[in-house]
Amino acid sequence: MLKPILPAVLVMLCLTPAFAQRASDRALIVGNENYADAADITAADAVLEAQKALETAGFSVVSGQDADTSELRALLSALLDPGDGAGRLVIVLSGHFAQSGRQTWFLGTDATLPDLAGIEAVGVSLTTVLEIAAGAAGGALVVLGTEGRRLPLGAGLEPGIGRVEVSQGVTLIKGDAARVAEFLAEAVPQRGQSLAAMLDRNPDLTADGFISALVPFRPALAGATPDPAPSADAEAIFWESTRVQGTLTAFDVYLKRYPDGRFAADAKAEIARIKAIPFQAAREGEDALALSRDDRRAIQRALALVGHDPGGIDGLFGKGSRTAIAGWQKKNRYETTAYLTREQIVRLTEQAEDRAAALEAEAAARQATLDRADRDFWQQTGAEGDEAGLRAYLQRYPDGIFAEVATERLARFEAAARDQAETADSAAWDLALRDESLAGYQDYLDAFPDGAFADEAKARMAILRSAADQDASRAEWAATEAALGLGPEARRVIETRLDALGLKPGPVDGQFDDRTRRAIRRFQESRQMETTGYLDQAATVALLAGAVLRLGD
Repeated sequence: MLKPILPAVLVMLCLTPAFAQRASDRALIVGNENYADAADITAADAVLEAQKALETAGFSVVSGQDADTSELRALLSALLDPGDGAGRLVIVLSGHFAQSGRQTWFLGTDATLPDLAGIEAVGVSLTTVLEIAAGAAGGALVVLGTEGRRLPLGAGLEPGIGRVEVSQGVTLIKGDAARVAEFLAEAVPQRGQSLAAMLDRNPDLTADGFISALVPFRPALAGATPDPAPSADAEAIFWESTRVQGTLTAFDVYLKRYPDGRFAADAKAEIARIKAIPFQAAREGEDALALSRDDRRAIQRALALVGHDPGGIDGLFGKGSRTAIAGWQKKNRYETTAYLTREQIVRLTEQAEDRAAALEAEAAARQATLDRADRDFWQQTGAEGDEAGLRAYLQRYPDGIFAEVATERLARFEAAARDQAETADSAAWDLALRDESLAGYQDYLDAFPDGAFADEAKARMAILRSAADQDASRAEWAATEAALGLGPEARRVIETRLDALGLKPGPVDGQFDDRTRRAIRRFQESRQMETTGYLDQAATVALLAGAVLRLGD
């Protein structure tokens, strides 16, 4: 039986007395199990069972069960006032999540098929949650629990938790809803334990952000001595987080927060040291963009399009990619660091889009010329419908516009010839067809030089000779394509692109059959590439030219 959704009024009643106590350690627990229009998260409300353990450990706890979006926002708003002597802050969200790019939202139970345009109305951004947690930097823990169940989503969204940029001094832990509930009840209330030690005992949970192995999350009590105020040495905790990150940005943030702090001189010395390392700032700047592997593949495609070969479209920035980036930067009069800035990625993307458009125009013009020649030759040969004309057309245009029509008409000629052929002639032809070899067809011609199937035998022999000449090359082409590591989804994208260009690749199913190979050959011919029917890096980049990167999309 579904549990009733907690009314907003009741949530607000729960909020006021709990956070009015001004306790040092606070916790907010939300378990959203029963969604109006989605599969239940079976263990989401298990986190609520941890409330008693946290309260016994001295936390002031507020909880929300099956909260809709307005209730979620009310719960989070109450955290913005830390009260007097505020210390550790734990925020627990268990339920359905949706993501797009570098943004993730925790969804209220009222979410019904949200899309990217309307997600803010039915969810709270994890960016906002982490900013709230940053108010207790050095003592802030955000815990996210979910399951593999799917939530119906609209355009622009995918289920689950995506890439999250964790605020400085905040720890983010993610995992299965049931395991998160156990961690919350058993590990978090302990005193004298660092988060690193807790996570070592829970290896199935993933963590990011500030994970200190030296500072306990909750200091141990010394006999009956009152619990030391966790905020008393907040600067030391924040400095440890800064030192662990070790970036220019981290040290700058420390100095802005503690301009005259105990570690200010150390922070300034670290900044000077880092700036003295060649291109260190550029490296950190690119790292801060948090480029995904797909982002990097898009950049590599863009570099290849504008004439700077990265040595592979694999999403890994190795020596080839860095050399290509440096070459592009030099050509465009940027400092040659081999590390990209957001501005440079935008410019590279624009250049790649312009180049892709130019290539498309050139290819369309060439394809139009090829198609005119194809149609003209068809009118001179196969359009008349005679066998000789059809064979002449197929010999010149085996992948031509009318290749399927010509093949079908020739099949009718063969059927008619079989009806008219003598028994011996027909039997010899059937034997040659079963053998499907040069020797077999030659044996037929030797026996029936003017037989009903003589022209067909000669045509098939020409095809076999051409195939034999290409066998060694075909193995090489296939190996080159295999090295691209194209998965089923990438193949479907390529088939969709070929279909959009009118090249008839067959079903969009991620399987490259004979029709797909023919479509690839026609594409390669229109781009003046080697016509193999197999993809290499250049052909793949040209096919996916429209899929260049837009940061922030």
